[in-house]
Amino acid sequence: MYAVSFYDPDPESTPERFARIAAAYPRHRAYLDEFAASGDVLMIGAFGDPQAQGSMAIFRSREAAERFRDGDPFVTEGLVYRSRILDWDPLIFAGG
Repeated sequence: MYAVSFYDPDPESTPERFARIAAAYPRHRAYLDEFAASGDVLMIGAFGDPQAQGSMAIFRSREAAERFRDGDPFVTEGLVYRSRILDWDPLIFAGG
């Protein structure tokens, strides 16, 4: 069972808030790079318009998703409006 984590954007976001997120990105990226070495995160990224659509990540387990979220500077610095983690049981096709 995999886990999918969503960071939902604040519908009342301001340019100043988004600037704080952009300023925290290097800390988030450094944390992500270190976490990714464990192999517990498979994919991560923002949607086409992250300020309006947010982002998601796919993890090998719920525990990994929760561990990532709990240490992510975006979360610890109060920059994530809402985080959701859903268990995911995908069909995996050869070559995919």
